[in-house]
Amino acid sequence: MRDAEISPLAIDIIERAKTEGVTIATAESCTAGMISAALTDVAGSSAVVDRGYVTYSNQAKMDMLGVSSATLEAVGAVSEEVAVQMAEGALTRAGTTLAVAVTGIAGPGGSEHKPEGRVCFGLAQRGQDTLVETVEFGALGRAGVRAATRDHALALVLSALTRAG
Repeated sequence: MRDAEISPLAIDIIERAKTEGVTIATAESCTAGMISAALTDVAGSSAVVDRGYVTYSNQAKMDMLGVSSATLEAVGAVSEEVAVQMAEGALTRAGTTLAVAVTGIAGPGGSEHKPEGRVCFGLAQRGQDTLVETVEFGALGRAGVRAATRDHALALVLSALTRAG
């Protein structure tokens, strides 16, 4: 990525996290590392980005983040419950001060109950309740949903850092 393509959100996150002494972990399913890649495109990001978990399969979510098999069976991977468990698992296992998680349907396809473009986000921070939300991006195409998910996750992280500062 050329410097001109580095996300302004990511630059702001890295600068603010350095100032605040915040460390960050990511837990990604549908984006498969795009969030941590955006953050680590920024020079100096190693001061705050600890690690990124790419947990594309349910087994990876359970093994790497401690997501409950019962939750996965009851509500499926694309759910707010799983997003919360992913974020909290990343926070605990990485020992960071903040973790963001995403799980969604990038497409093509989906179902009546879980349409293409549905993404669940979790944001866990030490000493705070975990934020969770679902965004319906719609059928933007696989690349479009993944890019929109990355950008929304970065905006959530920046918002959390702004509130903390």
